[in-house]
This record gives sequence, C-alpha cells and structure tokens, in this order.
Amino acid sequence: LAEAGKLLVVPQDGSHWLSMRVVVEKLWERGHDIIAVIPEASLLMKSSENFTIKTYSVPYTQESLDRYYHSIGKDCFLDLPLLEKITVLLKNISVVTTMFSSTCRHLFHDEELMKYLRDSNFDAILMDPVLPCGPIVAEFLSLPSVYFLRGLPCGLDYSAAQCPNPSSYVPKVFSYSSDHMTFTERVNNFLLGFLEHIPCYLLYSKYENLARELLQRDVTLLELFSTASVWLMRYDFIFEYPRPIMPNMFYVGGINCMQKKRLSKEFEAIVNASGEHGIVVFSLGSMVSEIPMEKAIEITKALGTIPQTVLWRYTGEVPPNLPKNIKLVKWLPQNDLLAHPKTRAFITHGGSHGIYEGICNAVPMVLMPLFGDQMDNAKRIESRGAGMTLNILEMTSKDISDALHAVINDKKYKENIKRLSDLHLDRPIHPLDLAVYWVEFVMRHKGAPHLRPAAHELNWIQYHSLDVIAFLLAVVLLSLFISLKCCLFCCRRCFRKKGKTSRPTKSKTH
Repeated sequence: LAEAGKLLVVPQDGSHWLSMRVVVEKLWERGHDIIAVIPEASLLMKSSENFTIKTYSVPYTQESLDRYYHSIGKDCFLDLPLLEKITVLLKNISVVTTMFSSTCRHLFHDEELMKYLRDSNFDAILMDPVLPCGPIVAEFLSLPSVYFLRGLPCGLDYSAAQCPNPSSYVPKVFSYSSDHMTFTERVNNFLLGFLEHIPCYLLYSKYENLARELLQRDVTLLELFSTASVWLMRYDFIFEYPRPIMPNMFYVGGINCMQKKRLSKEFEAIVNASGEHGIVVFSLGSMVSEIPMEKAIEITKALGTIPQTVLWRYTGEVPPNLPKNIKLVKWLPQNDLLAHPKTRAFITHGGSHGIYEGICNAVPMVLMPLFGDQMDNAKRIESRGAGMTLNILEMTSKDISDALHAVINDKKYKENIKRLSDLHLDRPIHPLDLAVYWVEFVMRHKGAPHLRPAAHELNWIQYHSLDVIAFLLAVVLLSLFISLKCCLFCCRRCFRKKGKTSRPTKSKTH
C-alpha cells in the first residue's frame, strides 16, 4: 500500500472494456487509487463498487446508443451487393466518427471534470486508444500512458511504435490470410497496405482536427499514438502469427481467462442432465443476442441434429422449430461453462475474448464471424486446425451440422486445440500479472523512455537511410567520374608522347 499510486483510466465501450476491467480491478486490489472517466450513456461501462467512476454528459441518449449497437449486429445479416456494402460501411464509419468524436469534445468541455483531472496529479493513464480520445487526454494532461488494445486499424499501432510490418508475411486486417501466403495473397496483402489508409483517414480525421484544436498545435494522430510508454497487446503468439515487436510492446493474450467459478445450480443441473454426450456453448458476443428468424430457424434445425445439449445465449423471438436439446438463455457464464469437462464444442462469432476462453479451456470451435477483426481471428484458429469457419450469410443447416459433427467427433480438432492450450498456459507469468506489472512500472518511473527507439526522432528519409544511400552513391559516382577523368587524362598524355616519339625526323640536306 505504501507504493500505491493514482491512475487515470479512459476505457473503450463494448467488449474492449471486459478485459480492461479485469486489469483495473486487480490494480485496485493492490491499493491503487483508480479514477475511470466514462460517458453517461454506455453499453457495458457501468458503475463500480471497487473504483471511482467520473461521468460526463454526451450528445446522445442511452436509448439511441442501444439502437446503434443493435443496428451493427442487425446489419451483419444483410446480404447486400458489394456497392451497397461499401455504402453501409462508409455510413457506419461516419456515424462512429461523428458520435464518438463529439463524445470526446464533450469531455473536454466539462470544465469541472477537466479541472478535477488537472488537479489530481495522476501517475499515469491507462487507455484503449482504438478511438483516440485517450491519447488526446494524455497529451493534454502530460501524463505517461499505457495502451491496452487488440490492435489499431491500418496497422497504426505498429507504425506508431516504429515496428517493422513487412507485408510479405504479416497479413493485413481484412486480408483473411495466414502468414504463409501464396504469390496472389501477397499481391493482395501488398495492395491492402495502400488501400487501408482510406477508411483510416475517414475514421480518424475528425479526431486529428479535434486534437489540433484542443492542444493548440499542429499534431497528427500518429504522433499522438507514438507517445505511448508501453503497449499491452491483447493476444499472444499462440493465436497471433509470429512477427517483429518493439521493446515496449508486451503480449497479454488470455487476460480474460480468469479463475473458473462453480456453476450456479441452474446451469449445473442443465450440464449434468446432458449425460455422456455433454454440452455445446453458443454465443455470438455481447452485441448480438438475436438474429433474423429465417437464420434462427436454419441454426436450430442444425443444432437439433446433434445429441449434445446446446446452451444458446439468445434474446430474440423463439424459433418455432426449437428442439428439446436447445436451452435458450439471456445470459450464460461463458468461461465457466467452457471450463466444464462436459463441454464438447464452442460456437462463437470469433471475438478475441471468446477465442481465448476457448483456447484456455481447450474447446474446439465453430466460428461464425460477423464484423471487424472477427474474420481474421477465425482464419487464425482455422489455420491451426482448432476449428471450422462458416459464412454467416451463406451457411445452411447442413453446413452447420457438418461443422459441429466434425469438431465434436474428429479427434484432430480436440488434439490441436489441446496443443494450443498447453502452449498458451505454459508461461512464466500470467498475462494479468504481466499487465499489472507494466502499468505499475510506468506509474513508478513516470514512463518508460529507455524502451523508446531512436527511430521516433528520424524522418522517413533518415529511417530508410535514403540520405546515406544518396551520399554513398554520390561518392561512388564522383569517384568514378574522377577516375574516368584521370584515365582519360593519362591516355591523352600517353598517346601524345607516343605520337611525338614516333614522328619521322626529316633528313638535313645541304
């Protein structure tokens, strides 16, 4: 307690908060004074008994926010032509940037709260920078920052950390490739590296303008991101493909695989009643708990073909063909159910939290990715033989049934996920303890400048040594030019002397 400090937390809503909350609560248990700043209207960031929460007003209501998140889940099931998909994507990006950049603006316009933050003398700030209000706050308050994230769009996290990001074997987001790419996939990956900057500009341009306005100087978001003292990345190389990282980047994948708890009597009774066949856990994440009836009927038809009891987190209208082996629940203790020895398979949307819970508990997966990085997450699990991926728009009841029978009955899926689980759990320190250590390290030392590479002080020309190459090339060319001139001079001198000696002398006549 004598070493306890004061930490400011600027979290991101949705599933991002679920794992950050675990770290924050652990820090609170260790005696630190935690102040979390959140908007009045939020999806999952609610009040806490363990640490202090400061709220600020926002230009939208809780009802409109709920409708927005509900629409994201609903749009995933729309089978639209490519042009309409792009239109919907651009519309969603516009809504996100307008809504959440205005949220950030309202935070800074809350004079009483900002005065409180300035006067509180925080040791550091912990944030998820995917929507970059946190980095602006950190720069405004001159606080050392710890980033806690799954990743940033367009590879901005690696660009900001000055980390090598070669497109030859590091797949870009939305490439749906593994790290062993064919020539065609490498071409696609290379082109994606150029095209991905367009949606990134649309997503972050308003934040960049806001940062310039609030900080009253010319600044880019890349510069703001680059000030991070430590990057805590919510994955590890059991799940992520091997790639270069920087000294201030630490992988804390599986941080949400907490100590398992005993099931409640209600769920314990369902699991015990499943008999020798066991259970299947089915959840499409915190944002999608109901789906179109047509798709729900297809899914229930498939689930009825397996002997296992299916626990399905679902709040929509009950399908008319619901078989007896399906139990619909509005909420389920996902990690505790996956840890139960009777769990045979996990049907998931491919969010990183669910995937790590599947890996931690060695449960093979059927993946139904919906949006964001979920397609890439599913590809990583499928490429390691630990699960099967289905297209949510095109899958039929037969596809679902075949995938379930495969991951449940084919031993290779269980063996592969068990191998991944053993590798993931064989580590010198738990990812939660690692995350807590580095947050406290930054708090104690007011940052981690010794981990910051000198590359941050170089411009693009210096970083790629183009000035050195140009200098050496100039030296070589000058040397060649001088050598050529010397050779030509010597040749002219030699031939001139030779010409003089070989000239015939005239005989003298008297």
